[in-house]
Amino acid sequence: MAHILIIDDDSDICGLLQKKMEGAGYNVSIACNGVEAIERHREVPADVVITDIFMPEKEGLELIREFRRDFPGVKIVAVSGGGPESLSGLPAMDIFDFAKKMGALHVFKKPLDMDALLKAVKELL
Repeated sequence: MAHILIIDDDSDICGLLQKKMEGAGYNVSIACNGVEAIERHREVPADVVITDIFMPEKEGLELIREFRRDFPGVKIVAVSGGGPESLSGLPAMDIFDFAKKMGALHVFKKPLDMDALLKAVKELL
């Protein structure tokens, strides 16, 4: 059974994603920031990582770069509601392009289209 690692500092988003992914038959782990995500992935490697872009501790773009460097086989999906431009220096829409250039295979804007996200995860697996 495939393993999905969900990384988001919003517990409501984590719960919603966890329910959807478990309902589709996947094992799920949750992390509330990038530092915790790396620890979780080292404990139980994920097949797919779904990460928010704007988070405390270690933000998503840095996390994507680190996953690409240290775990090149993991598939990454980036999500964001836009977030503050001051964290990245990039306009919200450019964040998605940048996330793809960093290694995210799919990007989704919040509020999430859960069916489209699930379809993307299935395609990646």
